[in-house]
Amino acid sequence: FVYIEKGLEGKIFAPAQAPVMIDQKGCWFRPHVLGMQTGQALQIVNSDPVTHNIHPMPQLNHEWNHSQGSGDPPMSHKFTKAEVMIPVKCNIHSWMHAFIGVVDHPYFAVSKDDGTFEIRNLPPGTYTVAVWQENLGTQEQQITVSPHANAVANFTFKGK
Repeated sequence: FVYIEKGLEGKIFAPAQAPVMIDQKGCWFRPHVLGMQTGQALQIVNSDPVTHNIHPMPQLNHEWNHSQGSGDPPMSHKFTKAEVMIPVKCNIHSWMHAFIGVVDHPYFAVSKDDGTFEIRNLPPGTYTVAVWQENLGTQEQQITVSPHANAVANFTFKGK
């Protein structure tokens, strides 16, 4: 999960209107890592023929825990505070885990399998970019975005 950690203070962004979806499919949460804005709807779907349970365990937001049977309609939830990262588990299937990054702006990304990412339309300015990886931790670096130019941030994690 990659996001702008500093540099947007004092700016207010309306939450995205489109919901972010997490699906319980094949007895896994899909996607495993997702990002969303505060106030944006999280839609929870169960595509499996068995009952699942979604149990986010935030530190700053309200903790909740809901079962969702096969064929049940999607559930919806909103987080009111920025929080990176919120662990999610299924109390029924102990191997099911996911992570949700909640930020109060639209400048975040989930890296592709090869580690690349892109954060589009970031206004010119100086920012701290932070990256989180579930096994390797967090890193941050400062970047400066110039008008009509791309900025590059490269992160290298050392294996544990």
